[in-house]
Amino acid sequence: MIIDKLIDKIKETGNPTVVGLDPRVDYIPTFIIDEKYEKYGHSLKAVAEAMYEFNKYIIDEIYDLIPAVKPQIAMYERYGIEGMKAYLDTIEYAKEKGLIIIGDIKRSDIASTAEAYSDGHIGRTIVKENSFDVFKQDFITLNPYLGSDSIIPFLEDCKKYEKGLFILAKTSNPNSGEIQDLLVDGKPLYEKIGSLIDKWGSELVGNNGYSEVGAVVGATHKEQAKCLREIMPKSFFLVPGYGAQGGKAEDLAVCFDKNGLGAIINSSRGIIANHIKENMNGKDFAKASRQAVIDMKEDLRRCI
Repeated sequence: MIIDKLIDKIKETGNPTVVGLDPRVDYIPTFIIDEKYEKYGHSLKAVAEAMYEFNKYIIDEIYDLIPAVKPQIAMYERYGIEGMKAYLDTIEYAKEKGLIIIGDIKRSDIASTAEAYSDGHIGRTIVKENSFDVFKQDFITLNPYLGSDSIIPFLEDCKKYEKGLFILAKTSNPNSGEIQDLLVDGKPLYEKIGSLIDKWGSELVGNNGYSEVGAVVGATHKEQAKCLREIMPKSFFLVPGYGAQGGKAEDLAVCFDKNGLGAIINSSRGIIANHIKENMNGKDFAKASRQAVIDMKEDLRRCI
């Protein structure tokens, strides 16, 4: 099961860190972006090619230190077809390096549309006698707002193809409480969602006691995370919000079990843009990302 493979990679690296590959133009060193502008003009293709090359530099420096990467699809979609090519190329390159891929796509829709999303992202797209794993992701993120019928197609593909999900429960953004903290039958909505996630994953539990159906639980909500861990004892947590968004290692211990497992902590710009902070913009810029990963691993292990 893919959740067991993720846990094995965490044990192998001793590091519950996932690096968010969320490139922006202002993160990309000038030697990369200027070369692409010269070759392709000020075009979508130029930026997409630069993003992919930037990602390769980062991956080359960190792949031996981490279990997984998490590309955020919106950062690529904004550049249209060229951006989506860069997204897929990034995934394929990371997989060649042995990394687990968490596609941060946050999809949600009615059942028939959810089925199409699932086919493309974790299932298979069928063309006559041929079957295609289109985006080659191991896990994806989902929004549960439309209810069970929007999730079931993805669950079915998880069973068929050994894929996994991280479903939004309590997110790290400042205004998440406007909806997620609303009381329903006397309980916050995020607790209701947590109970559903626990139910959805009950038949997909791996050898390590964790389900293929995990939950997104923000690092900025310690007490809520503690509550959700009690509600979802078998759900692996994908935890955004560490570092740049204010989440601290001390707040994350509640997400882990007694063996130091149970969660994977995301950092995006704190790692991939660390060269800007360190003023390293030459061809060795990605060494700053490597150091950021090492520092994060030590910080997390101090508290887990």
